Amino acid sequence: MDGAEASAGVTKAQENRPLFERFGDADVRALIEGYPLAWVCGGGAGALEASLLPLIGVYDGEGRLIELIGHLMRSNPLHAALTADPRATILFSGPDAYVSPEHAGRRDWAPTWNYAQVKIGAEIAFDEALTETSLKVLIDAMEAGRAEPWSVEELGPRYRGMLTRIIGFRARVTALSGKFKLGQDEDDATLHAILGALQDAQSVAWMKRFNGGR
Repeated sequence: MDGAEASAGVTKAQENRPLFERFGDADVRALIEGYPLAWVCGGGAGALEASLLPLIGVYDGEGRLIELIGHLMRSNPLHAALTADPRATILFSGPDAYVSPEHAGRRDWAPTWNYAQVKIGAEIAFDEALTETSLKVLIDAMEAGRAEPWSVEELGPRYRGMLTRIIGFRARVTALSGKFKLGQDEDDATLHAILGALQDAQSVAWMKRFNGGR
C-alpha cells in the first residue's frame, strides 16, 4: 500500500484525538506493510529483552489489525523471556525526516522532525506448527513484485535444518496507539514549501497522505 494513498477510516471518536493521533486502520496497515521490521520487546520488569523482527499483519473483515505473525531464533533471549511472560510491546517506525527552516522557506520557523509510529500491546503465542507458515508469508510479502521471486525450496536440504533453529509465533493485538506527525499543523504555504523542498520521497508521500486536499 503506497504512502501517497489517501488516509482513510478515521472515525468520529478518533477525530477528537490530538491532531497527530488521528489515523485509521488503513494507515496502520500501510505503515506495517511498508515498514515491517519492528522492535519486539518483552520479558517483564527487570528482564526486558528486545529484538528487531520482521512481522506480517493479519486483519479482520473491516481492515482492523488483529494479530501479527513472525518468527525468531530459539536461541534468542527474547524467546525465553516471552515464554516466561507472553506480554509484549511492539514498535513500528515508519518514515521520518528532519525538517529545516530551509525546507519551510522561513527563518522565523523552528526546525522539527516528522515521523510516523505505531505502538502495539500484544500477547505472544509460540507455535512450532506455525514456523513454516511464518516464513512463507514473510518471504511471499518481501519477494512480491520481483521478476523472479525466491522460494525456500531453493535452499535444498539446508531448509529443514534451518527450521529446527527457529520458531513461529502469533502476536494477538491487545492495544494499539500511534502518532503520525506529518505536517498537519502547518499552514498551507509552509506545508507546500516543505513538500516541494524535502528530498525524502517517503516522508513527502506520507505527508501528502495526511494532508490530502491541501
